[in-house]
Amino acid sequence: MNMNVKLAEVEGSSVAASMAVPVAVAAPEPMAKAASGPAMLILGAVSLSHFLNDMLQSLLPAIYPLLKTEFSLSFAEVGLITLVFQLTGSVLQPLIGTFTDRHPLPYSASLGMISSFSGLVLLSIAGSLPMLLVAAALVGVGSAIFHPESSRMARAASGGRYGLAQSLFQVGGNFGTSSGPLLAALIVVPLGRSSVGGFVVVPLAAMAILFYVGRWYARRLAAAPPKAHNAHAKALPLPRAQVTRALLVLMALMFSKFFYTASMTTFYTFYLIHKFALPVGEAQLGLFAYLFAFASGTLIGGPLGDRYGRLPVIWISIVGALPLALAMPYANLPGTIILSMLVGFVISSAFSTIVVYAQELLPGRVGMVSGLFFGLAFGMGGLGAGSLGVLADHTSVNFVFRLCAFLPAIGFLTWFLPKLGQPTPPVAAAKA
Repeated sequence: MNMNVKLAEVEGSSVAASMAVPVAVAAPEPMAKAASGPAMLILGAVSLSHFLNDMLQSLLPAIYPLLKTEFSLSFAEVGLITLVFQLTGSVLQPLIGTFTDRHPLPYSASLGMISSFSGLVLLSIAGSLPMLLVAAALVGVGSAIFHPESSRMARAASGGRYGLAQSLFQVGGNFGTSSGPLLAALIVVPLGRSSVGGFVVVPLAAMAILFYVGRWYARRLAAAPPKAHNAHAKALPLPRAQVTRALLVLMALMFSKFFYTASMTTFYTFYLIHKFALPVGEAQLGLFAYLFAFASGTLIGGPLGDRYGRLPVIWISIVGALPLALAMPYANLPGTIILSMLVGFVISSAFSTIVVYAQELLPGRVGMVSGLFFGLAFGMGGLGAGSLGVLADHTSVNFVFRLCAFLPAIGFLTWFLPKLGQPTPPVAAAKA
């Protein structure tokens, strides 16, 4: 991307008011017109920082079996840890995103790592469940500060290829999430919970990377006309009622996706331990395989949405996971591992596409949309972990997995999403 593009070009021009044709779409943002292509160095830096941020997050659920044994926790208490961590992020992210839409804070993501750093240290020394909950909340606050502004910076560096930029941003986070169980199996399990404190170098590295990206974005802000800094509200591409209905459908899809994901990230290791009598380390490797496939699927969703449209990707991603999820609770160990990887790969491709689709529904509100949908991801995951933990205590982990297998069926609500127009070919977006 041309490094001299101004913020006014980043944020985009006003969209034409609602048109008579119901499939009207927001006009391309000026940045896409002026850019020679994505700023890959910036996108790589934001993706790497997302990798480091989410690697920290994933350490928490990865060591749940250790915490459950050490503190004699019930499944409901394990779910409560996830609930506190993810609800903290879900409440704060939309608020932070809305504020930074009006008042961009280029260095806020870097400063947010201080909270993650504190949470990680406390996690390594906590002596009770309340201390674990405080540690989880601190890590959640760090993520809440990180996601909205870093997602905005990824879009600013997209060169008009918004799906690609969002996928690169998210794939870093998902690969970071997948690395948590692997690190837990290789380091934390043999060395003990106190070894978590050794990972404090991770938020420090993320702070340095985000400071570099923040400086790049600050230069864009400084070069922009004053009015561009507050270019917030833009005309909607569809009638308000239709936009509201589409957002409600997207939220239902998020519920389906992240309630199911919560069942996997929080309880999959317990499922493998209980059903197949695997030791903790091997069960964590199974979780790593699922999360690695989940991260890989994220990479393809955005570019496919750029080329073929958002709706086909959403359809295939969520509904396509249904038969795989239904088969998994009845498979043997090799089949379970393979099906879990296929489910993770397929279902993960929707998130970047859903976020970009929502940004097109609400042009000029990048931070608010990013905060809302990342917050929903956190919130739905937290509610899912908490409620499923209570259910597992009263039934069994196997029952929870059989029940959650039906969640991707909610994806049929995609039928009610309006088509926003034809995707812009990547080459055209880069040259326009």
